[in-house]
Amino acid sequence: MAETPPREPIREPIREPIRWAYAFIDRPAADFDRACDFWTAVTGTKLSEPRGERSEYVTLLPEEADADASVKAQAVDSGPGGAHLDFSVSDVPALIASATSLGAEIVTAHPGWAVLRSPAGQLFCAVPWHGESVRPPVVEGSRLDQLCLDTPSDAYDTEVAFWTALTGWDSHPGSRPEFHVLKPPPGLPLRLLLQRLDTPRPATAHLDLACTTIETTRTRHEHLGATCVARHPHWTVMRDPAGGTYCLTGRDPETGGLPPAG
Repeated sequence: MAETPPREPIREPIREPIRWAYAFIDRPAADFDRACDFWTAVTGTKLSEPRGERSEYVTLLPEEADADASVKAQAVDSGPGGAHLDFSVSDVPALIASATSLGAEIVTAHPGWAVLRSPAGQLFCAVPWHGESVRPPVVEGSRLDQLCLDTPSDAYDTEVAFWTALTGWDSHPGSRPEFHVLKPPPGLPLRLLLQRLDTPRPATAHLDLACTTIETTRTRHEHLGATCVARHPHWTVMRDPAGGTYCLTGRDPETGGLPPAG
């Protein structure tokens, strides 16, 4: 009887290190100017010149000359908008190959970058790294430092595994059973939080700010046009002037971590 040839070992995909990340604020085109006015005010930034075929993209530039941007905005033509991440890497094709091997699919391939979709349907982009390395500062006691992936329960474990493998970041359960945290290496500007949803619906994402004092930040944001949607013991859900929801969370704006228990 012929010998069975040895099975090829299963090889893990080669991980392309993430050098930087951008939080993208996606808002309807009709309310885009209002969204940009609000988010530049709360982040202490100014707008770049618009770019894109329809001038639909802008970058929120820190006022500090030595800080690099980590937030961008996009005017969308349909739907309520939301949020997504751009991962900046030295080798974009390598990140795309890694992502697709882990279950992502390519939505749109552009020269030098691509839009992809996670297994649960969350969009993200692979883009070139241009040497960004200095986080924007804390502004008025808060910092936009986290993207929360709102994930249906039947896809939650798959998404945790996907984002953990794709990023290679420190991955651990959060402070509540429905949360999972992906903490990047020091110096990167954005964390990932996965939240398991109780009700079935498409995967979405929203922005989180770490706040020294939630109530102080809430009051400031309301003065700038936001409205409070719901208050919880450790976070407050807000709606910006363009109708997008986001959260103010009771975390240290410098470290992103929870305050010491006591």
